Amino acid sequence: MNPKTPIRIYMDNSAGRPIDPRVINEMQIHVKAYFGNPSSLHTIGQEAKQTLEKSREAVAKLINAEEPEAIIFTSGATESNNLAIRGTATRNKNRGTKILTSTIEHMSVVNPCKSMMKEGFQTIFLPVDKFGLLDLEKLETELDDDTTLVSIVYANGEIGTIEPIKEISEIVHAKKAYLHVDATATCGQIPIDVQDENIDLLTISSNDIYGPKGVGALYIKKGTTIGPIIQGGGQERGLRSGTENLTGIVGFAKAAEIAGYEMPQHSKRITKLRDELIGGLIDPIPNAFLNGHPTQRLPDNVSVRYSFIEGESILLSLDIMGIYASSGSACAAKTLQPSHVLLALGLQPEEAHGSLMLTLGRDNTQEDVDRLKSVMPDIVKRLRDMSPLTPKELKS
Repeated sequence: MNPKTPIRIYMDNSAGRPIDPRVINEMQIHVKAYFGNPSSLHTIGQEAKQTLEKSREAVAKLINAEEPEAIIFTSGATESNNLAIRGTATRNKNRGTKILTSTIEHMSVVNPCKSMMKEGFQTIFLPVDKFGLLDLEKLETELDDDTTLVSIVYANGEIGTIEPIKEISEIVHAKKAYLHVDATATCGQIPIDVQDENIDLLTISSNDIYGPKGVGALYIKKGTTIGPIIQGGGQERGLRSGTENLTGIVGFAKAAEIAGYEMPQHSKRITKLRDELIGGLIDPIPNAFLNGHPTQRLPDNVSVRYSFIEGESILLSLDIMGIYASSGSACAAKTLQPSHVLLALGLQPEEAHGSLMLTLGRDNTQEDVDRLKSVMPDIVKRLRDMSPLTPKELKS
């Protein structure tokens, strides 16, 4: 490396993971050899169709779907979440008009649920505890015969807390409602078994498992009644019209294949780095706290907060040093409002504003962690010295 080249440490993997070189290679092979439309009846089209179905098998295997046909390819997690919520609720409106979700969902769940309220549906946002775990008693209380759909995140991407999905599933199905799970941040980090956990609909994203952006999938359990939200030529079992992004899907499938066999080793390594980083960012710094559950959390997630300073200032300080992080979900970064997820934990706005979120990836090393641990105390101290909110005893 050129000694003048600054060290670049990327720890914002939840916002966008680099495409695995093996995935790029697979996509390049495909895009050169196969260009047909999977809906065409001629040989070239049928070759594309075979590739599509082989890719469907690979994605289905990652989550242990009962059959490849349970996988519907979409443009990403946002579309999958919208299809799951709007498609299921509207198709089953005669059964009930109540939707339950949590206060820590991604905005691609929150906003569809809110918009459904304008169409005659009732949406209840269920509370979580200080760690982000769903209040199961409140879930049981709110579930009734009018409840059509419950949408709960598998693990929140901002704070890393993993929900007890199997237990939630038992509660939901006791009332014969459908369960949708947003596993965007989870898939590829820990094993998911849609059959064992009895999940009706599950959202996953290609880019979150080191595949290309703009591709996602919705798992739909056989027998789940759902309607399309995009009308057209009837591709993807009539649930997602539009010519399939076959090159992207091929990349998605390769990423799923890699994630399937590398996950145990990767999760073990990244969990060790995560725990060391959490300790290094909290223990030496006064008034520093962990967001989310201390142990029941994603292997890659580090979410901390510092009193008396703002997360944006920390990000800018890190950026100057070539360290790239986040203060929350990238999808909500355009607003200056405090994270709705952190507020749902019971934090005050000023507390939420002081958060730093780091998501580790395959490329992160021990040296990356050591570097961040070494610079953070000085960054926090300098920013606190500048802040009028900082108590005198914490200033130089």
